[in-house]
Parts: sequence; structure tokens; C-alpha cells
Amino acid sequence: MGEYEGRHIGLSNSNQQSMLASLGFSDLDALIDAAMPESVRSAEPMDLPKPATETELLAELNELAHANEVRTPLMGMGYTRCITPAVIRRNVLQNPAWYTAYTPYQPEISQGRLEALLVFQTLVSDLTGLVTANASLLDEATAVAEAMALSHRQYRGKAQRYLIDADTHPQTIAVVCTRAEPIGIQVDVRDLRNEFDASDYFGVAISYPGSSGRVSDPSEIASNVKSAGGLVTAVTDLLALTLLIPPGQWGADIAVGSAQRFGVPLGFGGPHAGFMSVRAGLERALPGRLVGVSTDSSGQPAYRLALQTREQHIRREKATSNICTSQVLLANISAFYAAYHGPEGLTAIAQRVHLHAVDLAARLGSLGIEPESTTFFDTITFTAPDMAMQIVKTLAATGIDVRPIDADRFTVTVDEVTTEPLVDSVVAGVSAAINAGDSAQTPTDASDFALPPSLMRTSEFLTHPWFSSYRSETQMMRWLRRLADMDLALDRSMIPLGSCTMKLNAAAAMEPISWPGFADIHPFAPAESTAGYRTLIDRLEQWLCEITGYDAVSVQPNAGSQGEFAGLLAIRQYLRSRGEGERDVCLIPASAHGTNAASAAMAGMKVVVIANDDSGGIDMSDLRMKIAEHSGDLAAIMVTYPSTSGVYEDTMVEVSQLVHEAGGQVYVDGANLNALVGLAQPGKFGADVSHLNLHKTFCIPHGGGGPGVGPIGVKAHLAPFLPGHPIWDFSSEDTNSEAVSAAPYGSAGILPIPYAYIRMMGAEGLKHATMSAVLSANYVANKLGSYYPVLFTGHNGLVAHECILDLRDITKRTGVSVDDVAKRLIDYGFHAPTMSFPVSGTLMVEPTESEDIGEIDRFCDAMISIYAEIERVAAGEWPVESSPLRNAPHTASSIAADWPWAYDRELAVYPVKHMARTKYWPPVGRIDGAYGDRNLMCSCPPIESFQ
Repeated sequence: MGEYEGRHIGLSNSNQQSMLASLGFSDLDALIDAAMPESVRSAEPMDLPKPATETELLAELNELAHANEVRTPLMGMGYTRCITPAVIRRNVLQNPAWYTAYTPYQPEISQGRLEALLVFQTLVSDLTGLVTANASLLDEATAVAEAMALSHRQYRGKAQRYLIDADTHPQTIAVVCTRAEPIGIQVDVRDLRNEFDASDYFGVAISYPGSSGRVSDPSEIASNVKSAGGLVTAVTDLLALTLLIPPGQWGADIAVGSAQRFGVPLGFGGPHAGFMSVRAGLERALPGRLVGVSTDSSGQPAYRLALQTREQHIRREKATSNICTSQVLLANISAFYAAYHGPEGLTAIAQRVHLHAVDLAARLGSLGIEPESTTFFDTITFTAPDMAMQIVKTLAATGIDVRPIDADRFTVTVDEVTTEPLVDSVVAGVSAAINAGDSAQTPTDASDFALPPSLMRTSEFLTHPWFSSYRSETQMMRWLRRLADMDLALDRSMIPLGSCTMKLNAAAAMEPISWPGFADIHPFAPAESTAGYRTLIDRLEQWLCEITGYDAVSVQPNAGSQGEFAGLLAIRQYLRSRGEGERDVCLIPASAHGTNAASAAMAGMKVVVIANDDSGGIDMSDLRMKIAEHSGDLAAIMVTYPSTSGVYEDTMVEVSQLVHEAGGQVYVDGANLNALVGLAQPGKFGADVSHLNLHKTFCIPHGGGGPGVGPIGVKAHLAPFLPGHPIWDFSSEDTNSEAVSAAPYGSAGILPIPYAYIRMMGAEGLKHATMSAVLSANYVANKLGSYYPVLFTGHNGLVAHECILDLRDITKRTGVSVDDVAKRLIDYGFHAPTMSFPVSGTLMVEPTESEDIGEIDRFCDAMISIYAEIERVAAGEWPVESSPLRNAPHTASSIAADWPWAYDRELAVYPVKHMARTKYWPPVGRIDGAYGDRNLMCSCPPIESFQ
């Protein structure tokens, strides 16, 4: 066993032997042979490098980081350097209390990260001047695409065209076009300074400021579009909005952008938090997640996810969006950055940035290199007839990268890190390129703004005390600690979520993402300066091919949902290339993840649902009938393997054969790949394409609901249709511009994490991890099965890496619901398993390979103890309404108040005696979700409401 393998896998050899004995198996091989069908098993071991120690891994990553050249990137395009305050970097980005947390579906134990997200929403809402913001999106480009989709849904006219400002980042235009075409939307890109007929469009996206840097008054355009019934989206910059009139004030319905420059490193393109805010009346149509304020059982304010929570599982192909994750960790960093600086500090940064831009414009202007526009914030496009490329090359030779436009123009973006000496260096480089001598070396007296006076902001922003109370490092440190203490993350206890794979996120894998060689690289930096990243990505893609059995991998999709979309687009384009564009039906099992159906709809496919059989798998007779019915228009089937029911189905190979014979492609959802690695390869048992959740199987942390990476693996015939990008770097362009993320390699900044995991585990370690996960799941199923029946099992009564506990009879018999059990688990110090998915009234448990036998037994003992409490309800000792189950979770304040219940206080908060020294105290009681949805409040409430 490798050094890291022994640290990642929580079970010792003796633990495994005792667990196997309880299941009746002699070793792990015998368990897997009994659980997994031979038809899907891989015969050959994976060809991966031998496992590295942590020390060797860190040395290897350090070498790759140093192979990247940390230059001075002044290219802009939505990516600027910034400073992450050390107190935030150390206490959030590098703190497992923040990065190991799960999505706040259990809000009572997520109040800290929910408060941080509410600060983020308030930040966005205040700066954009629109009443409601969501809790982040995946990046700026997908945020604009989501704004287009929202505009289309809300529009009541006949137009099917969307207008994008030509002065928008090219990667954003590419992503919007990718999203528009499959659903029949025509995108027009045009200079909005020219007249157009607003009635031709259901919406328009106006860049404010533009990609060129130009700032102009969009109010007349907005008025014309709205008069014609369309919706107006502002693609904007939060820092610029500290100086500019907010979009809501000049008529925008929606505002979108990236919060990257608020304290988040470049990371070769991500992850960064996109944002979206909307005017009143559109809040219930927002995609993604929305944090709202509700009340708990004592009537005190409490936070929760509102409205859209897991809507994909409810509305499926009619969902608002396929996005089921966001960029919570990065949104939190941006929120804390804003709170640390406050409105005055942010304005000072913006003014400093802008005055550096004014100084640069004046000094280059004196050389005859004139700004294309006299109004700008931080970005200036300069005209230099026939000299632009020479200027770009000369500056590049000094380590300064600016953006080339064409032979006559180039663009410079200054930022928070820009200093007067850097401006001097840019001027010197331009002077050298045009042989102008020293004529512009003296700084100008840049005291006037190059912004239209009519567009200067006069309204206040960030007036809530949260943006003025944490200016000292001591105050910020204590706030961050207080928020983290309110939450239950993986650093406190096991999070047994089925289908979400909450496993160890090793410190050795996390540490390198903060190194400058990975953190400070612009996504469009010259190829020769990013050799380390490209080597890392090439190796990672090769390893993922080896693990999955596919021929090619793209890491561009920055979430599993985007991987689904990209995979379906590849199928769609492949079928079109064969002259089979009429094939547009996607078969999806009834138990599938809801994002599958939403992604299929986004890819222009018609969803046809396949029934499940009694074992939770695909009903083969229904599948054959649906295939026959759609033999002429079948495009694909999307299946999850092992199934969403936690079972290795016998029929996977047959399903693939039937679909292929009918002319369709097979998509295997990689959500449950943790049960396959080292044992079975989707690309070899019949699948054509899969997305992989690197934030699950490959140990990128969940971060409270993001970041994630969702690359896709494909067979060779689909490889030509992997995501493209309009700009890989400024020296090369991709003719296939079907981009699904803003950056060419998506959230590349966190790819060192799965690289480290694979590198330290090696082939045998990865296989051992899978087998251990299957062992732990079957151990839990066996130990709890006599109390809570296991709903679905496969071969020999075994499950895969997760099991579904059926509480429906308990609920019928006693009235105790899955919600009651979930909330009572909080009193025992546990996050609940996945509730009511894929079957209502059940709990899906996935222990993962990282948990030790003591923690697994502690969880099982808690569930058994809760069952005993349920039986006391059944016996009539407690009415369910006044039982510890219905009143859970119990807060410290509740036991200090008058106690009206028949059970005692000690049972309420110390149901297991050993908890007294390690008790987690939930900060709020059970939250009333319905109240929060009826009375929607999605920005910071007044502090007085918490007193």
C-alpha cells in the first residue's frame, strides 16, 4: 500500500477484514465479484505512474508551477490581477471548514456559508442597482448565456433573435452562441452605436464597460428595447460600478458578470464566481441558487436556499437551467473581500485603477498612440497604425502581456496590482517599439476621470453594517471563525450523502493551488509561458482516458452540468456530420439525475422517459418499446452507472447494444464513477461519452456548493466534437468555437487537485479506494437494513457504493418523516444523507472510502438510536408533533428556555453520552422553508432582526 493510499482510505486492513467477515466474504475481490457483473469488468489494470509520496508529489507540482512564467498580464477580457487579503486566503481558501462543506441543502447546519452567500448577493444587488441577486453562477460567459435564456422565457412577443453588443468579450459571445443554437435562438452581434430595430429581438446584452474599455450611456438603447417588449442585460464589472451609475438605474432588467477581481486569483481561467441580479418581478425566474431569509422554530431569522433548490429534480427538462452547482467558495471570498475593504475601500481601489488608466492614456497619447475612446474605466484600446503587433511583441519581451486586436489596435487593462513603475514600464516599452525615445517618461498629473459626468455614480452602496464592521484583521478573523463554527463540514464529521461522494480533500493536494505559478496565470497568456499548466492538463487528460477507457478528454466544462451539455452537443454534432441531424430523442431513466433531462433540453433534444423496474434499474421491456417507437429519431440514451439506485445493473452492456443498433449514442453519467475506478471503464463496456465529476470521485472539494470541474471523455468518433474555444492564446484560434466555458481549460486553477490525487494513489490505490467504498456501503446497508429496509439491491443482495434506506413504511406507521430523521441527525452531530432522491421518502447513504470504521459505526449507531426513538413514537410514548424527532434540531437557547416537552433536555441534545465533549450546537432551530418562499428576502436583513 502506498504512503498516501493508507492516509486516504480510512479503513485499516483489520477493519476491512472484520467488515468483510460480517458480510460473509473472505476478501475485497470476493465482494466485488459478488456485487459487480462480469460483463462490465475491466480485464487489464490501468496504466498509470507508480504512486508518489506527498513529498514527491509536491516537488513534482512545484516543478510544473515553475514551468509557468508568472508574467504581468494586462490583457483584461474579464480577467484581472487582484490581491487576496491574507486573512481571507488563510482562513477561507486554505481552511477545510470552508472548502470541505457541502451545498447548504440542510440549512440549519449551513448558516455560516449561507450568511456569506447573502453578503455576496447583497454586494451584487447593491452595486448593480437591481433588487435580487443569486448566489453565483459558473463564470461570466455562462452568466450571459443564462441571462439570454431568462430573457427568452420572460419575453411575450414573437421574436426569436438575441442581440449582443459587438464590444463584448469574444469568449462570452462564443458561449452564448453555443447555448443559443440548439434551442433555435439566432444570435446577432453588432455595434450598438448603429441603429437597429428593437422589435426584432427578445433581448439585448450591453457591455458596460465594453470589452474595448469604452464606457457610453446605454439608457436610450435600453429604453428602445424595453419599449419593444424585450429585456435588457448589462454585462458589467463590479469594481467599475463603484464609480459608474448602476445598470438598474439606466434601465437594465438583468446584470451579469464575474466577481473574480474581488479577491480571487486568476488561476489560468478559474474557478471564479459569475453573478446575476434582476429587477423586481424576475426573482422567481433566476437560474441557479438563491439564498433567502426565513424563520426558524423559535421565530428567529434564519437563512436557507429559496425557490430553485434542486429544481432540476422536480421540473427536469422544464427546469430554469441545468446548473445544479455554483461557485460558492469563490463567491464567499469575493463577499469577504468586499466586506474587508468596505464601500470606501472599494471606491479607493477603483479610483486608483482608473487614474492609472488615465495616466497611461495621456502618456501614450503624447507619443501619438491615441485611445480609441476618450471614456473608459480600466481598459483602453489604443490605435497604432501598422505598429500594434510590434508594440505587443516588444512589451511581451519585457514580461508584459497586452491584448492584440489587429494590425492597428491593441488593448491594455490596468488593475488593483498596477503601480506607477508598471505604467512607466508600459510607456517605455511602447516608446521603444515605435522608436520614440524618452518623450513620455514623465508621469502626468492624472487627477481627472475619463468617465462621462452623466454616468458617475451618486447613489450609496454596501450600507449594511456587514460592510463596515470587519475592517481590522482581528475583526475579520473572528467573523470568519464565527461563521465557520456555525457550519457542519467534513472537517467535523462524516457527510454520508448518496451520489455526492464527500471524501477526503487532502491538504497536500489543496496547497499548490495557492502557489503563484498556478494562481497568477492569465487564461490567455502566451503558450510558451504556460508550459507547466499544459503539461499538467495533458497528463491529467491522459490519465482520465486510462481510467475511463475513453480516447479523448476535455477539461473545459467547469461543472458536471456543463459536462453533460458538452457531451450531448458532441453527440448532436456527430450525428449531424453523418447527415442524421433529425435524430433528436434522448432516452432518460425515470430515476436519473434531474440535470440529465435539463441538459438534454438545452442541447435541443426531446426527452423520453424510460420506466424503472422493481430493482430500481432500467425497465428493459419499456426500453425496447421506446427504442422501437423512436428508431428513426433516437439520438442518445443517458444512463448513470451504477444506477442512481446504487446498484450495479446486469443490463448495461445490453442497453448499449440496443441503443447502438438503433443508431443512437450512449451517454453514461459519471456521477457514480467512484464505484467504477479501477474495476470497470465506461468507454469499454459500451459508452460513447461521459462527464466526470472531479469534485466527487477525484477529490476537488465541494466548497459549500462549488467549485467543480466536469470534463468529458469520449470515444474516438466523438473526439472532433469536443468543446472548442475562440481563443486558446492570442497566437492561435480554434475553428470550432463551440465553447461551453469562458476559459479554454475551464476551472484550470483547481486541476492540480485531481492530478495530485491520481498521482499519489496510483492504479492499485485507486482500485483499492473503489473496493473500500463498496465495502463501506455494503457494511452500512447490512448494519442498518434490519431497521430501515434497503430499497434496492443487486447481485447477491449487494449494493454498489451507496444504499437507499426506505422510510416510507415508518412514515405511514408513525408519521415520522425523512425530514425528521435528517434534522434529528444534527443533534447527533451528523449531516443527513441525501433526502428523497431518487425515491421520495428515502435516505441515500454513501460513506466513501475515506471514513474509518469508528466514524461509520458512529453514524450507524446514531441511525439505530433514532430508530429506537421512532419506536417510542410508535408506542405512543411521544406524540410525533412533540417528539425529539419533530423538534430537532435542538439549539442551546431552546434548552435554556422553558421546556414544554415530555422528553428531557439531556436526551434532546446529548442523545449519545460521549457527545458531551464534542457537541456541535446548531445555531438555529428547524427552518420554515415555505415562509421564506412566500416572503422572499434575498439581501442582508437589518442586524436588529437577529436581536
